Amino acid sequence: MEKIAQKFLDTSINRFAGASLALIIGLSTSTAALADEAYAKTLLKNMSDYMSAQKNISFSYDTILDVVTKDKQRLALAGSGTVAITRPDKLRGTRTSGFADLEMLFDGKTLTLIGKGKNIYTQVEIPGTVDQLLDTLRDKYNRPLPGADLLMSNPQDQLMSGVTNIKDLGSGVIGGTECDHLAFRKKDVDWQIWIAQGDRPYPCRYVITSKTIAGSPQYSIQLSDFKSGDAVAVDDFTFNNSTNAEKIELKDLPNAEDLPSNFVRGKAQ
Repeated sequence: MEKIAQKFLDTSINRFAGASLALIIGLSTSTAALADEAYAKTLLKNMSDYMSAQKNISFSYDTILDVVTKDKQRLALAGSGTVAITRPDKLRGTRTSGFADLEMLFDGKTLTLIGKGKNIYTQVEIPGTVDQLLDTLRDKYNRPLPGADLLMSNPQDQLMSGVTNIKDLGSGVIGGTECDHLAFRKKDVDWQIWIAQGDRPYPCRYVITSKTIAGSPQYSIQLSDFKSGDAVAVDDFTFNNSTNAEKIELKDLPNAEDLPSNFVRGKAQ
């Protein structure tokens, strides 16, 4: 009987120890996940605070826009450009692809869009800050500036709205710069960001993946030659019509997007 009792006791202890170990592992995993999430939030806030604090910013960029055809072929359209900002209300940007060659100037009062290939331009009165310009371009004119979320005065507010899941994926290297790699989930999109390590935590790469369009197409922007503060060259944000470009209405300005003219937007699924 004593042997039977001892055997039962040993078995019970082993089961209890196993259950406790499983519980500890489970708690440790959960705690680690929460720690990673908190650290990821801190890294994103550091990036946001750094970008917000810069009066002058300039960089070059490369974009990839995925499109999915009716027969489910996934195509990648590439473009490049430059951006220069002097806060609170000055911006110059260029955008070049196989289907677009545009320049944008904003002096705090007037937005000028120049179609360089056809030597035409249009102007719209948009008095206000860079934030107001970016919102107006996206919401009123459906002409969002590439990486606009990263250029607002508080990028964290734009990026974190609606986020339901956060992951710290460790480090990666973008353009030779070691970065912290973070991943976030929202209802309609997943997005990832690579943030430069060190005392200049600027965004090196930003990728958005749609969850509402068949084929889950992505949009990505990769920054290079990032400069801030006194390292940014002095720029002129006023329009000088040195090429005698023809003035047209905004609706008549072609090549507003990185899409071929024979592409037609479908509905989200």
